[in-house]
Amino acid sequence: MSSTWIVIAIVVVLAGYLVVIYNGLVALRNRVKNAFSQIDVQLQRRYDLIPNLVETAKAYMQHERDTLEAVIQARNQAQSAARRAEDNPGDTTAMQALMGAENVLGSALGRFFALAEDYPDLKANQNMAQLQEELASTENRIAFARQAYNDAVTAYNIKREQFPDSLVANSFGFKPAEQWTLDDSVARQPVKVSFN
Repeated sequence: MSSTWIVIAIVVVLAGYLVVIYNGLVALRNRVKNAFSQIDVQLQRRYDLIPNLVETAKAYMQHERDTLEAVIQARNQAQSAARRAEDNPGDTTAMQALMGAENVLGSALGRFFALAEDYPDLKANQNMAQLQEELASTENRIAFARQAYNDAVTAYNIKREQFPDSLVANSFGFKPAEQWTLDDSVARQPVKVSFN
């Protein structure tokens, strides 16, 4: 009789341990989703600012229609990719598509601001200056949100890969989460500083 109780106690302890592991994985997966939601809020803020920025510049940059249209097109593609990634931030394909679309948007905005430097009236426009300031502030917020997201992904992936947690993770379909990385060709370009 006492050996039966020992077996039952071992089974109960193992079951409890598996529940703790499972709940820990669920908590970390939800932190990843929450961290992505913080990025998503800032990306939406950026997407909302871009049309106002382009509309302000249109009057001054009439000969640069291709650049203005490229910025809007890149914004729309990034916004669409963000919606797909928002549904499942753990989906590697959706996250890679979002990172690619964000890199394209960053390049388009870089070209836009480089061209805007050639228009002194546009640079002096108060509305344009305010929009640029808001966009710069939003970019900083996005960077912080990306860092928090990557921290959450790292914690989740570590727990998911450790033994015996990996047994539970693989049994219940906990897939690895994708880190947010920047395209080196865009991220490592020198920053243009102008003191005009």
